[in-house]
Amino acid sequence: MLSILFLILISCLFAVHLNKVLHKNFLKLKNNYNSLFASYENLRDENAESERDNLILENTAVETMALYDITKEICKYLDEDKIFACFKEVLSKHIRVSDCRFLKADANLENYSDYLIMPFRLKSESHPVGYLAASGIEKEEKDKFSILANQFILGIKKAMLYKRVQELAITDSLTGIFSRRYYLERFQEELERSKKFGYNFAFLMIDIDNFKDYNDRFGHLVGDTILRELAKILKENIRQIDLIGRYGGEEFSIIFTETGKQEAAFVAERIREAVENKSIRAYDEDLKVTISIGISIYPADAQETGQLIEKADEALYRAKLTGKNKVCIYEG
Repeated sequence: MLSILFLILISCLFAVHLNKVLHKNFLKLKNNYNSLFASYENLRDENAESERDNLILENTAVETMALYDITKEICKYLDEDKIFACFKEVLSKHIRVSDCRFLKADANLENYSDYLIMPFRLKSESHPVGYLAASGIEKEEKDKFSILANQFILGIKKAMLYKRVQELAITDSLTGIFSRRYYLERFQEELERSKKFGYNFAFLMIDIDNFKDYNDRFGHLVGDTILRELAKILKENIRQIDLIGRYGGEEFSIIFTETGKQEAAFVAERIREAVENKSIRAYDEDLKVTISIGISIYPADAQETGQLIEKADEALYRAKLTGKNKVCIYEG
C-alpha cells in the first residue's frame, strides 16, 4: 500500500515538474514568436517604406529627366532674348516664381537683395558676363529651379560665344570696325539696294598721312594706338546708317548711304578737321595726325564696286599729291 502511495506521489511530483517545464518552454516559444512577429512587422514596414522611397526616387528621376528634355527647347536658340523668353515660359509651367530676370554684367545687384542670384562666366572671362535673378521660389522647388537655371545658363553661354565668333569674323580686331572682307560684302549689298531703289551714295577712301613715319619713329604700338583712335573719330562723325571698314594697313573706307556729292564733301571735310584738331595720346607721346580723303559717287562716277574703289583711289592719290590733309572728289 505504501509503495503504491509512493508511486502516486512520485507521479504527481513528476507531473508538476513536467508541467513547469512545458509552461516554461511555452513561454519561451511565445516570446520567440512575438519577437519574430515584431521583426516581421518591422521588415514589412521597412519594405513598405523602401517601396515608397523607391517610388519617390523613380518619380523624381522621371521628373528630372522630363525637365532636361523640356530644357532642350531653351538651348535651340542663339538669341539671348529668345532664350530667356523660352526659359521663362518653361519656368512658369513647372515652378512658382514671383519674379525672374536676366541681368547684364553691369547690373546693380543691390537692387535685387531679396533675389536668388546665379552669376555665370565664360571661360575666357574672369568676371561674370551676366546674372539670373529670381525671387519667391519655394524651398522644395529649388532643385527644379537649379536644373532649369543651369540649362538656361548653358544656352546663354552658347549664344554669347556664337555672337563673339560672329563678331570676330566681321570686325577688325584692332579697330573694332568692319573687316575688309565683311565691309566689301556690305558694300556690294548697298550697291544692289541703291540700284533697286534709285538711290545714290558716296564712297570714301581715307588714308593716314605719313603713317610710316609714325611707325618708324615711335614704333608699331604707337601706330596701333593711332589706328584705334582714328577709327573712333571716324565712327563719332558718321550716322548709324553709314558703313565704315578698315580697308587695309592705314586705309579706311566709308559709305555715306543716300548721299550726293556736295553732302559727302561737306561731311568728309568735317571728318578731316576733327582728325586734324584731335590730340592723340599714345603712351608718352601726344601726337597730331592728319588724313587725306578721296570720294567717288554712285552712280555718277561708276556703277560697280570695283570701279567706285578705283575712282575714289584716284581722288585720294590727287589729295596726297597736292599736299595731303585734304578732301578730293573724283573728277572724270
